[in-house]
Amino acid sequence: MQRRAFIKGFGAALAASAVVPATVFAAEAKKQPAGPNAMSYETALQAITGDKPLTPSPKVEFKAPEIAENGAVVPIKVTVESPMTENDYVKAIHILATKNSNARCANIFLTPMNGKAHFGTRIKLGGTQEVVVIAEMSDGSFLSASQNVKVTIGGCG
Repeated sequence: MQRRAFIKGFGAALAASAVVPATVFAAEAKKQPAGPNAMSYETALQAITGDKPLTPSPKVEFKAPEIAENGAVVPIKVTVESPMTENDYVKAIHILATKNSNARCANIFLTPMNGKAHFGTRIKLGGTQEVVVIAEMSDGSFLSASQNVKVTIGGCG
């Protein structure tokens, strides 16, 4: 009788160990990142542009790897073609990641004194997603460029 009780108990423990991780994994997948820095792509876009439209433009040159081996350090380079004069210059360059819990990766503010609208950095991506660059011009318009970046190792979250 002891052997049968042991086998029953072992079988029950084995079944429970298979169910518990699946339940925990499902609960983790449903969690939405929250906190003071959580901001969706739509919210970030609204905060930057208001109701003004984005215009895809060849003036915004955006370089990022098509495949990033590590999402924690994805190199990004942005150059915006602009004369950078008092009347015509790039006021800001914004880099957004569409699926990160905080879509805003970088906000760079410029003046005509910068001479050239160029910026390079490394951003963190939580997975494969589209990265969008928005150039805010001195006349109030918004130029954009985007690229899909495939992440093979998770970066954040």
